Amino acid sequence: MKPTIVLTFVLVACGATPAMAQDVAAGEQSFRKCAACHQVGDSARNTIGPMLNGLSGRRSGTIENFSYSDANKSAAITWDEAAFVDYIKDPKAKIPGTKMLFAGIKDEKEAKDLWAYLAQFDRDGKRK
Repeated sequence: MKPTIVLTFVLVACGATPAMAQDVAAGEQSFRKCAACHQVGDSARNTIGPMLNGLSGRRSGTIENFSYSDANKSAAITWDEAAFVDYIKDPKAKIPGTKMLFAGIKDEKEAKDLWAYLAQFDRDGKRK
């Protein structure tokens, strides 16, 4: 058996396929939907929405110098992939009373790709 066939068989047997992997480049494209209100990277700052540097592991409503809704501050969400994917499907349903005006990203693959893109930025905006 050729090594590529064996590797493919092992990946499929373990439940992993290349199509299931997160795609940071696709996440960056998806971020365009967010960029009207949010920023990431070295020069990111709060605008209409809070900057998203260091999102992974951060609690909701905690970026300094941003005026969050009481609902967001008290939501007590610690951002990780599962929490983000659940939230981004319908932000107003997840945190009733949030100021975030966004219809959501219903496609789970797109939401996970977006998370992969955002999660690579540390709190200083450097890519990990």
